[in-house]
Amino acid sequence: MQFTSERRLDDAVIEREFTLGEIPGILWTPASASAPAPVILLSPPPLGLRKTYPRLLARARHSAADGFATATIELPGSGDRPRWPAAEQALADLRRALEAGEPVSDEIIDALILPLVDKAVPEWQAALDALLSLPEIGGPVGYSGGVISIGTRLAVVEPRISAAALFAGSFVPRAMFEEARQVTIPLHVLLQWDDEGNDRQAALDLFDAFGSKEKTLHANMGGHTGVPQFAGDAAAQFFTRHLK
Repeated sequence: MQFTSERRLDDAVIEREFTLGEIPGILWTPASASAPAPVILLSPPPLGLRKTYPRLLARARHSAADGFATATIELPGSGDRPRWPAAEQALADLRRALEAGEPVSDEIIDALILPLVDKAVPEWQAALDALLSLPEIGGPVGYSGGVISIGTRLAVVEPRISAAALFAGSFVPRAMFEEARQVTIPLHVLLQWDDEGNDRQAALDLFDAFGSKEKTLHANMGGHTGVPQFAGDAAAQFFTRHLK
């Protein structure tokens, strides 16, 4: 991990941009921390860090006020990372089906999501290796947001993650339901009931499949970008319970 910039935000948060090989990322830490802070991995949607930065920063500020460090990395094929033609074709096929009012086939969903999960999860694990080597970062570790299938896979294969807040706002391949049954960590799942880009029933079925003894579904009316502020507050309280 190589830090490329550092700035202090409002005397409360230190923001450092970094690269991990070819992967860009951002680390936010509480400016007043006197001991290693627990860290929350903030997984962005596949829109690029530049486009999603305001939302990520707001979540990072909230987490810093609660005593947590947060970190994010650019997903494969997003932002300034090299183009990924196969993923672009899968996205084009998805948009074509939606615009035509046709059902989105399992083949399209698999082509769009499964290769992304296969690439992104090892990158998140490498980022976590680097983060936990820093003296200002300690455990436990949480995961928040992003493509729900990435969070599901990480919850299965990464034992250092103690709790996860997942956003049910993306299509789910059928193969992920079997992986969901292997998840045992506490989960906080957010679902926007009228999400125009999400299969609501698939999201409900995935929640049902999760094997965690502690799992909570927070469903709110509204579309993909209409998440109410109190829903974010509830996620923050979830991490305070499980990471402190």
